[in-house]
Amino acid sequence: MPIDPTLPYDPNNIFAKILRGEIPNKTVYEDEWALAFHDINPQAPVHVLVIPKGPYVSWDDFSARASADEIAGFIRAVGQVARDLGLVEPGYRLLANIGQHGHQEVPHLHVHIFGGRQLGLMLPR
Repeated sequence: MPIDPTLPYDPNNIFAKILRGEIPNKTVYEDEWALAFHDINPQAPVHVLVIPKGPYVSWDDFSARASADEIAGFIRAVGQVARDLGLVEPGYRLLANIGQHGHQEVPHLHVHIFGGRQLGLMLPR
């Protein structure tokens, strides 16, 4: 069910639990700013989620409240994961679902990295 990104951060969301080590994941990258792990329901041969370690509900929340170091660290982590997965040359897609119209389902900012095949149109026409 899509969430309202204007609500306060819920520290019991699934990604907060993953960050605390309460729920296992298949980590592909971690640094002080971000954690990246395989999606449990992959939609492409490569489907990895990258989440900031701070408590941010959405891109709007993150861009308004995160420090410059957090923002730079998170964006660099997304790029590093794409490089580490060998996706730069063939290409890949980034997706961040925000709010109800964007079908955001977890109230913690996350970016999907898709790759490993031709991905088709960005949106259905």
